[in-house]
Amino acid sequence: MTDSRYVIVPPPQAAIAVAGTDKVFPVRRIWCVGRNYVEHIREMGQDERLPPFYFAKPADAIVPDGGIVPYPPLTKDMHHEVELIVALKSGGRNIPVVKANDCIYGYGVGIDLTRRDLQIASRDLKRPWEIGKAFDHSAPCGALRPASEIGHPAKGRIMLKANGQMRQDGNLNQMIWNTPEIISNLSEMVELAPGDIIMTGTPSGVAATVVGDKLECEIEGVGTLTVTIGPPLK
Repeated sequence: MTDSRYVIVPPPQAAIAVAGTDKVFPVRRIWCVGRNYVEHIREMGQDERLPPFYFAKPADAIVPDGGIVPYPPLTKDMHHEVELIVALKSGGRNIPVVKANDCIYGYGVGIDLTRRDLQIASRDLKRPWEIGKAFDHSAPCGALRPASEIGHPAKGRIMLKANGQMRQDGNLNQMIWNTPEIISNLSEMVELAPGDIIMTGTPSGVAATVVGDKLECEIEGVGTLTVTIGPPLK
């Protein structure tokens, strides 16, 4: 029954499936880490000595495993970026690195889809990145696996294939900042909370994707994610 205090019907709660169950993880916010794999920094022509930074996507940008991603408007250069997803069960401010893993519910596979042409144009004008990063359907996420089952992965192959051809092929141990360090650092900037998702950066090999592409992702010991790029919405 809808709460009569709301002047419109509240939007549905964004959520990610939990692998092997009928449960779902409610998503509060999606934080994304920029510049966290050296080879990706180099391929983007950026200074690898700089620390990573953060940007956000809306929770309702999530697309489930097996879903269709409509090709977005205003771009002719949408790129895929496969990433390890970290889902938080607790949060706080100024979380010590040694306590960061205690905040984690589980892990999954995600894709940070990027309108690269719009992102670069915004960057060159010193404008925010939302137009290039935070568009509809820009955050495909596979099912989560609890840390209580798989531990806290610090290494393992991370890869993405497009139509069966390898595009991205790296290892989690190539992260410049590991997951506990990211959580600790981000908690100095904002108060983290249960339901927050962190996308931890992408290895090299990012490239354009077009209508009809089947993107298949896998992180060793974590899970898989498959989505198809569909035609633009009308």
